[in-house]
Amino acid sequence: MRRVLILGGTAEARALAAELHGRCHVVSSLAGRVTNPRLPVGEVREGGFGGPAGLAAWLAAERIDAMVDATHPFAVRMSASAAEASGVSGVPLLALRRPGWREGPGDAWERTGSLRAVADLLGHGDRVFLTTGRRSLPVFAGLPGVWLLARSVDPPEPPVPGNVRVLLDRGPYTLEGELALIREHRLDVLVTKDSGGSMTTAKLDAARELGLRVIMVDRPPPPAGVRLVDTVAEAAAWAQG
Repeated sequence: MRRVLILGGTAEARALAAELHGRCHVVSSLAGRVTNPRLPVGEVREGGFGGPAGLAAWLAAERIDAMVDATHPFAVRMSASAAEASGVSGVPLLALRRPGWREGPGDAWERTGSLRAVADLLGHGDRVFLTTGRRSLPVFAGLPGVWLLARSVDPPEPPVPGNVRVLLDRGPYTLEGELALIREHRLDVLVTKDSGGSMTTAKLDAARELGLRVIMVDRPPPPAGVRLVDTVAEAAAWAQG
């Protein structure tokens, strides 16, 4: 039975583990950064590998036949480590990425390449719905006249900037809930990463309905030379050889 390592705690990673269950010996690797993560079926490993060299050594020790990088589209460091470990170990690597979001009728997103660039686009009086993750808060600390509602699964590391209110919540979200949240806090700007997927699209629908300004951080490209697919079915067929 082929031994497959799946990197990531995304919905696509869980779906891939379920698809391969019983057909391959699957090990799902989670970074361990989220409290009470949704666990995939099969064997689960939590925590880091010790960089690319540690991952390459682990792949050899565990006799892994194939590796699928199904991490979050913005998990740049882990994707780079996987690519380097694949080159060192000879274990083939595939990247599974959900498609990015696309603008619909009535949308006029402002796209940027970094969170730092987003901060430069915000100004006095903006009330911002920030959905870029708890680790991004320091970028927005102390922006004059800018107030932010930052939503994340787990609490950010203290100290929390004084201009930020943290909302702990986990998707999927509904249009009705997002509309109510935006109205309650009188938000007028949505800042988000182009993560893709259906679990959090309600915020984009709500922003369109209420006429919010939307600033979208573009996702980084995968490492050079790594094959990329966007469906679980394609990844499952590849992993089975």
